[in-house]
Amino acid sequence: MSLRLTAFLLFFSCAGRLLAQATPTDDCTLHSIKPCIVHVAQDEAGIVTSPLRISAKDLLWVAPFGVATGFAIDYDAHLMRDLGSNPSREDKFKRFSDYTTYGASAAPVVGYLLGMARHDDYLEESAVLAGEATLDAIILNQPLKYAIDRQRPYQGDGTGRFWPHGLKTWPDGQSMPSNHCMIMWSFARVIAGQYDAPGTKIAVYGLATAVSVSRVLARQHFPSDVIVGSTFGYFIGGYVFRHRSRQASLFALSEVNTVNGRGVQLDINLGRH
Repeated sequence: MSLRLTAFLLFFSCAGRLLAQATPTDDCTLHSIKPCIVHVAQDEAGIVTSPLRISAKDLLWVAPFGVATGFAIDYDAHLMRDLGSNPSREDKFKRFSDYTTYGASAAPVVGYLLGMARHDDYLEESAVLAGEATLDAIILNQPLKYAIDRQRPYQGDGTGRFWPHGLKTWPDGQSMPSNHCMIMWSFARVIAGQYDAPGTKIAVYGLATAVSVSRVLARQHFPSDVIVGSTFGYFIGGYVFRHRSRQASLFALSEVNTVNGRGVQLDINLGRH
């Protein structure tokens, strides 16, 4: 636990120093890592403070999310008892969710290198955004787990108690929210936004849903853990897409090299949705 907390402190310490050095037109690339750190730090700040900017229209999704989570927590233990224990089934679904999430985590790197090889700037951008979103999800997930301190289905009496022994044995569990779900849904949201086609959306959201269900069938999480993780992941991916993607913006500024030196390019996206 101490190593993770130290890593978080080091990350934000470095990011704070770099924020003043980066300009709004800086792009995150393999040869320019500073903007990558700055973008993630800015995303985290924006995501964490987003509850302060909730408007009346946000209640259209906040209210259903709260109700669904409340009902799920109330019936979590009952649903897991009905599901029963099957080590063989649990192992299969755990491996499926693990390998799929590992694949989604590695996809941004593979996509970026493929984009470089093909000179495909859009694929490179999509890979960078997917990587930033999944990293945002991972960074946010860890402190949430320690703050919520919920036991997993296979811990304690199997009812998913929150802070079961107070500070005496903290942390007792890291069940909520599901890290796998946050990673998969943040990744899926970015890819679905970048490649806005029915087939792509069905594929990435279907894969994210399969992982979410698998985490319950593997008895690694309660249904409410999956609901919270999936919702947060979708929100994080949407935040990154809206704030970083040229596809989501009507106007976009980028730095370019010309025969007369470095300049700024204005892109106007007339085909955005």
